[in-house]
Amino acid sequence: MAKLKYRPINLGRWIVWGGTALVMIMLPLILTAGFTLTLLSQIGIGIIFALSYNMLLGQGGMLSFGHAVYAGLGAYFTVHALNLIGKGSFTIPVTLLPLVGGAAGLVFGVIFGYVTTKKSGTTFAMISLGIGEMVFSCSLMFPEFFGGEGGITTNRVIGQPFLGITYGPAIQVYYLIVAWALACMAAMFAWTQTPLGRMANAVRDNPERAEFVGYDTHMVRFLTLVLSGFFAGIAGGLTCLNYEIVTAENVGALRSAGVLFATFIGGAGFFFGPIIGSIVFYTMVTAVGTLTKAWAFYLGLLFLVMVLYAPGGFASLMVMHVPVIRARLMRRLWLPYAACVVTGMVLLTGLMSLVEIAYHYSLEANTAPEMTLFDFTFNVTDATPWTVATGLLVGGFIISRFAWKAVGRAWADIVHVMQEKGAA
Repeated sequence: MAKLKYRPINLGRWIVWGGTALVMIMLPLILTAGFTLTLLSQIGIGIIFALSYNMLLGQGGMLSFGHAVYAGLGAYFTVHALNLIGKGSFTIPVTLLPLVGGAAGLVFGVIFGYVTTKKSGTTFAMISLGIGEMVFSCSLMFPEFFGGEGGITTNRVIGQPFLGITYGPAIQVYYLIVAWALACMAAMFAWTQTPLGRMANAVRDNPERAEFVGYDTHMVRFLTLVLSGFFAGIAGGLTCLNYEIVTAENVGALRSAGVLFATFIGGAGFFFGPIIGSIVFYTMVTAVGTLTKAWAFYLGLLFLVMVLYAPGGFASLMVMHVPVIRARLMRRLWLPYAACVVTGMVLLTGLMSLVEIAYHYSLEANTAPEMTLFDFTFNVTDATPWTVATGLLVGGFIISRFAWKAVGRAWADIVHVMQEKGAA
C-alpha cells in the first residue's frame, strides 16, 4: 500500500506567484496614463511569447530565429475563427479563442518541428530562420488566407455580453490577457518540473550522455518545440484580440528578433528572466519609442552591453545578490552602487544628449534647428550643445570607471568574508 507523504507548503513560492498576480491586477488601477493600458497589454502578451521561446532557448538550448511563425500563424487562425463567429459559422466563447491560436501553433509545431529538431546548434538556428522566411513569403503569396500586405481585420465585440463583458473596452481585454498570462506562466513553470522538462535540460547540457543512457534527443527537442509552439500560438491569439488586425509582420523576422532580445536581456537561464526582459523590451519599444526616434539605438546599445557585461541577463544580476543578502553583507554595496548610479546618470545624460542632438541635426537642422532636451532649448547648429554633451559623456565615463573599481573592491571583500565564514 502506497504511503502518503506530507509535503510542506512552499510559502515563498505562494508569495511570489500571489504577488505577481496582485501586481498585474492592480497596475491599471495605479498607472492611469493614456498609453499605459496598451503597454501593459503588450507586456502581458510578450511574457507568454518570451516564456514559450525560453522553453527552446533557456530550457532546451535551441536558438531559434523563426519563433514568430507559431505566434503569427496562431494569430491568423484566431482572426479567421473570430470572423467566422461573427458570421455565425463557428461557435466558441471569445474568452477561449486563444486556444484556437494555441492549437494552430501546436499543429505547425508538429509539421515544422520534426524536421527542424533533427539537428541542434547552428543547423537548428539556420533551419528555423529558413522556415520563418518561407512562412513570411507565403503571407504575401496567398492573400486569400493571409490578407496580403493589408492583413486581416476583425471585431472582437460579438455575441451577447456575459456578465457585462463585451471585450470592447481595452481594460476588459487587458484582464483577459492577465488571466491567460497567469495560466500559461503556471503551466510552463510546471513543465520545467516534469521529466520532459528535466530531460530538455539534460539534452541542452550534454546530448551525448543523454543518448548514452537511452533517451532520444531528437524526440525531446521535438516535443519541447511542439509545446513551445502551443504557448506561442496562445500569445498570437491574444495579439489578434488585442489589436483586431493580423498582418504579415506577425510572422516576420522583426517579431522573432524581438522575442530573442526580450528573452536574452531578461536572462534565458532563469524562468523569470523572460518576464523581466519582456517588461524592459516593450517599455523601450512603446514608452521610449513615443519619446524619441532613437529608441532602436538605445535598445541595440542595451543588448550590446548585456552581451558584453551580463550575458546571464538581468535575472543573473538579481540572483547573484541572493547569497550576499543572506549573509547580511548588502550594506557594503550600497555606497559603491550609489556612486555607480550617479556617475552612470552623468554618462547616460551625455550619451543621450549627443544621440538626440545628432538625430535632430541630421533630420531637421535646416527646417527647425532649435530643439528642447531635458527642459533646455538650444540651436543644434551651435557648438555649445555639442561641447556640453561631449564633456558630460567623457567626464561621466572617466568618473564611472572609478565607481566601478570601488564596486569591484567591495565585491572582493564580500567574497573574502563569505569564504572565511564558510571555512569557520
